Amino acid sequence: MAGPIGYEELKTKLLKYKKATLDFPFDDVTACFRVINKMFALVAMDEDPLRINLKCDPNDAEALRSLYTAIIPGYYMNKKHWNTIILDGTLPVELIDDLIEDSYRLIVKSLKKSDRDQLL
Repeated sequence: MAGPIGYEELKTKLLKYKKATLDFPFDDVTACFRVINKMFALVAMDEDPLRINLKCDPNDAEALRSLYTAIIPGYYMNKKHWNTIILDGTLPVELIDDLIEDSYRLIVKSLKKSDRDQLL
C-alpha cells in the first residue's frame, strides 16, 4: 500500500497510453481521459481523496467490489461495466495500474478496426 495518489501522478499514468487524450467536456473538475474519442477514465478532481471511474469486465467488477471497500459501483455510470475507485491509499498501486490498463484495453477492444489500427 502507498499513500493516496495525487492528480498529477494519476494524469501521468493515464496519458502514457497510446493516443490517450485529456479534456473537460462536463465541467472544470471532471477530467475525461479518452483513447480515440472514447472515454476510458473519468477523474473527479474535486474529491478528496480523488476518485476515478474505470471500465471493467462485469464479472471482475463484482469481484473487486466484494474484495475492496475502495472500489464501488461506477458513480453516474453503467454500474455493470464501470467501477469508481477511491484513491485513498488503501489499494496497492499495482492494482490501480492494472485497473487503468484493463479499462484502456476494454475501450480499445470496442473501437472500430480502423481506429484500432491507429494504435499499432
